[in-house]
Amino acid sequence: MKWNEISIHTTNEAVEAISNILHEAGASGVVIEDPLELTKERENWFGEIIELNPDDYPEEGVMVKAYLPINNFIGETIDSIKKEISELVQYDIDIGKNHVSTTEVKEEDWETAWKQYYHPAKVSKRFTIVPTWENYEKVASDELIIELDPGMAFGTGTHPTTVMSIQALEKTVKPGDTVVDVGTGSGVLSIAAALLDAKNITALDLDEVAVESAKENIQLNHLQGRVEVRKGDLLTGLTVKDVDVLVANILADIIIRLTKDASSIVRKGGYFITSGIIQQKKQEVKVALEKAGFEIVETLVMEDWVTFIARSKVQAP
Repeated sequence: MKWNEISIHTTNEAVEAISNILHEAGASGVVIEDPLELTKERENWFGEIIELNPDDYPEEGVMVKAYLPINNFIGETIDSIKKEISELVQYDIDIGKNHVSTTEVKEEDWETAWKQYYHPAKVSKRFTIVPTWENYEKVASDELIIELDPGMAFGTGTHPTTVMSIQALEKTVKPGDTVVDVGTGSGVLSIAAALLDAKNITALDLDEVAVESAKENIQLNHLQGRVEVRKGDLLTGLTVKDVDVLVANILADIIIRLTKDASSIVRKGGYFITSGIIQQKKQEVKVALEKAGFEIVETLVMEDWVTFIARSKVQAP
């Protein structure tokens, strides 16, 4: 399959809005190349993730990249993306240079490039994420291994929002729990829940590419039959009730919309893990969670990202 890599040279301020535009255009994931990453200390990382090359980053501003499958409508899609980004100035968002470029990429070329610098990464006390082509042996008897085969639409499972979600699952999931993973993407969070011995796991994503990717990674980890993966728009039509742990690693604005429905399916005393939240949206998400009947029991912070572990109050607000 051939893909179109679209790159937007912009500012930190515009990253979330542009990422949202790319998601709505059909990109299941984005790559953010911020030169601040080269000098940022990562005290919270359990292990080195990748070897950063300064040549891959702009001297100023931020590069936001996404991959879109090449089809008969790719030209119209890119034109629409450019138009929506330009219109962000109406909302007083600084879009910087707003230079947009596109490059055709073959999937096999992308995968070969990844193999040069994607290595096993310990992301929590127990979990290590390992690419399929690496040989890795456990260093502790209770270590849990997640094997992933990165595809064009998804990353390596080591983005801060994913790492914190895994850490949150490790803190909350107990054997036999019912878990729902909204916006599953590669399926990495559902895999983590299964390895923690959750019994009934449902993975949902609106994107068909994500659904197929999650199924493949679940099979790769020999967990087929343990996780039900299906296409779904957030929690619409979900019949599962009394969920022990609901996890959503998605955009902050979507989390805010999700909180009311989340309160109806998470059992009293159950957990709602929300990730994908930038610092600027932290308070808005917190208010929405509390309004829906959740209490924040722990806040995880990594780089510029926030993850909440919220618990459904036993007594309604």
